[in-house]
Amino acid sequence: MTPRDEGIGAEERAEDEAVPFFDPVREQAEQLEALRAAFERVLASGMFILGPEVEAFERELAEWLGVRHVVGLSSGTDALLVGLMALGVGPGDEVVTTPFTFFATAGAVVRLGARPVFADIDPDTFQLDPAAAAAAVGTRTRALIPVHLFGAPCPVPRVPEGVAVLEDAAQAIGAAPLGGIAGTLSFFPAKNLGALGDGGALYTDDDALAGRVRVLRVHGAKPKYHHHLVGGNFRLDALQAAFLRVKLPSLRRAIEARRQHAAIYREVLWDVPEVRLPPDVAGHTYNQFVVRAR
Repeated sequence: MTPRDEGIGAEERAEDEAVPFFDPVREQAEQLEALRAAFERVLASGMFILGPEVEAFERELAEWLGVRHVVGLSSGTDALLVGLMALGVGPGDEVVTTPFTFFATAGAVVRLGARPVFADIDPDTFQLDPAAAAAAVGTRTRALIPVHLFGAPCPVPRVPEGVAVLEDAAQAIGAAPLGGIAGTLSFFPAKNLGALGDGGALYTDDDALAGRVRVLRVHGAKPKYHHHLVGGNFRLDALQAAFLRVKLPSLRRAIEARRQHAAIYREVLWDVPEVRLPPDVAGHTYNQFVVRAR
């Protein structure tokens, strides 16, 4: 299993898996009627691209996170990509990050012609080691991407002026306060806040950065057909925004349930010598409970 199972699908599940990694049917069962009502609302509106559902979700999630801006985007991968684009990362630049993450973290850097520079991880937490990250920063470093892996907050290293910190919080919504200029989220169905398809977001307190991301997600156009930048099609679907609005109010309760489950795992596994448990760090939202075993 990869550090972030961004691309898990039915065809990839092992036939002999006794307990599936993720059960999407069970996940939605509690809110089935509300999800159907959201679908009917969007269908009746005829507004399927951006519009009031996306705007409402962005406001509601910004309030939930305690930030000024949320920009709904097409996936967590695209959130990383457009975030780096908005920061001006391009050919010849370097971006410091962790080698222990899903491919998209480094892939977004390479897609822009920049070079990922890998710093080592802390062997106890699997997170980017702050000292190693700081040592990897050089004269060509434009950005640093710490990853809040498995739902645990990663310490955000101190970086020199001119180096932007873009946090990859794809697995870790609600795990840590914003420590850099922006953070990115994935709403892949297996995440703690999962859509019924692909979706993502970038969140920030920086007004200028949020405005630039909003322009980049619609091919750099403002207004429509007046293109100031070369952007892309990075929009969050209105239907996915409506589904996410249904699920957001119960997110804190869902995270607390995960923490309770993690406590049970610790209780039954603490004295198994072959198993090394993850550190019980404050803020952990347990998108995954990952152990080490001999």
